[in-house]
Amino acid sequence: MARERITDQPAFLLHSVPYSETSLVLDVLTRDYGRVALLAKGAKRPRSALRAVLLHFQPMLVAYTGRNELRTLTGAEWQGGLDSPRGAGLMSAFYLNELLMRLIAREDPHPEVFDGYEQALRDIAAELPLESTLRRFEWLLLRETGVAPDLEVDTANRPIESDKRYSWLPADGFMQVDAGEQTVSGATLLSLARGQFDSDDLRQQAKQLTRRILNHSLAGFALSTRKIMQDMQKH
Repeated sequence: MARERITDQPAFLLHSVPYSETSLVLDVLTRDYGRVALLAKGAKRPRSALRAVLLHFQPMLVAYTGRNELRTLTGAEWQGGLDSPRGAGLMSAFYLNELLMRLIAREDPHPEVFDGYEQALRDIAAELPLESTLRRFEWLLLRETGVAPDLEVDTANRPIESDKRYSWLPADGFMQVDAGEQTVSGATLLSLARGQFDSDDLRQQAKQLTRRILNHSLAGFALSTRKIMQDMQKH
């Protein structure tokens, strides 16, 4: 089997771990090839040109080769044009990375997720309302990975109505109900569909709903960044 050669591929670094004394294994999100594992030989050396390029939350172009699950990085070029997140936004950006690591399979392309991730980083860096930015990206990720329930119709195939209440059924979607715990308003579902939230109540309901669906998708796996964010909010 011929060795695959990829060049000039837009990418973001999601995670890296040491490999030998001088190298790193990278997890990168590429636009056209999904999440890819790359061996960056010599990247830990003090004079390596890669040290200034392999940065979190910065767009780059990568080149790599190989045919196994672990490919070899042959080049990386910083693209610039994106401010780094700061403060609470920085931890939120790491949260997005952890979601991608857990919910996007290797070598499974999702160009819309890549574009949405880049836009989310721009919104975070611009200090736009953080909760709205996170909800938009979470729902995009759920939708593109086939997990998000339909936001247009309920389980009886009736249009979602803003003044009704709905209960989420993991295998079926949203069922209209009279009331009860863990229900969500139709207005919240329509807000999620638009990606716009006009009140704190809508934002809070959307947060609780996306957290439940994400927890179901993660099969009980606890995200470390979410715990850190919760601990920070207590102090």
